[in-house]
Amino acid sequence: MNLRNSPVKWALLLPGLVVMFGITITPIAQAVIMSFRRWKLTESPEPGDWVGFENYARAINDENFWNSIWVTTSYSVVTAAISLALGLWIAVSLTHSGPWGNFLKATLVLPFAIPLVLRGYSYRFMLLEGDGVFDVLIDAVFPFLSEVVWLSDPSWALFWLAAPTFWAWGPLSGLMLLGALNNIPEEIFEAAELDGSRPFHTFRTITFPLLRPMVLVVSLLVVLFSVAMFDLVETMTKGGPGRATETLNYFIFRIGFSQFDIGYSSALAVILTLGLGGLAYLYTRLLKV
Repeated sequence: MNLRNSPVKWALLLPGLVVMFGITITPIAQAVIMSFRRWKLTESPEPGDWVGFENYARAINDENFWNSIWVTTSYSVVTAAISLALGLWIAVSLTHSGPWGNFLKATLVLPFAIPLVLRGYSYRFMLLEGDGVFDVLIDAVFPFLSEVVWLSDPSWALFWLAAPTFWAWGPLSGLMLLGALNNIPEEIFEAAELDGSRPFHTFRTITFPLLRPMVLVVSLLVVLFSVAMFDLVETMTKGGPGRATETLNYFIFRIGFSQFDIGYSSALAVILTLGLGGLAYLYTRLLKV
């Protein structure tokens, strides 16, 4: 039976639509409604007056909001850039990997499979001053950095916050890019080799341009993941030192669950949702290219 034009398809979709409406659409709708009201739980257990776009105007004039935007953008750029660099290196290296290739490819998904909370606590302990394995190794190789407390230094904290992310996304990006690389006809590379093209020139003029659509897709996926990231901030830095690693997602959490300002945090959540929605739309457009 052809279900494309049959009402049966809606009956089959109904349970999933009900669940999606309950856990996704309804909370988003409530957040939008709350964003137009003044409601601070320390002042009243009930929503306050309607204030229109006051909470959104407050965000525009809030230095801490713009700081969280900057931190989120910096974190996303660092994570995406290093993940792509690692991914490209892994993909090119494994193109002719020999008998161990399949085993190595299977291990590429393991870092990503480790939960973010576990990754965050692991990196936090490995960066402990004087005791962490990363701190000891870095101090041994670069003695002039021995006085740096990695997660307490504003110059280094954001990089190390990004490290567990690109450590996982780098290999996964490599696996995705390797799949795209294997779809490029081998004859193109053979022709370049016959023309005397050097490996780097071949990569720059042939390999990378042909991989560009997948590079864009992977970049957007990493950015989407980075913008919504919360777990690593909570387990590694809690937004510190100061507000040096306070991402937008964590800023919303702090406003809503530390200051109990539900109206303002709802407005911030709507802004974040719109940003993620825009990135998701761009991702779907890229998939059609």
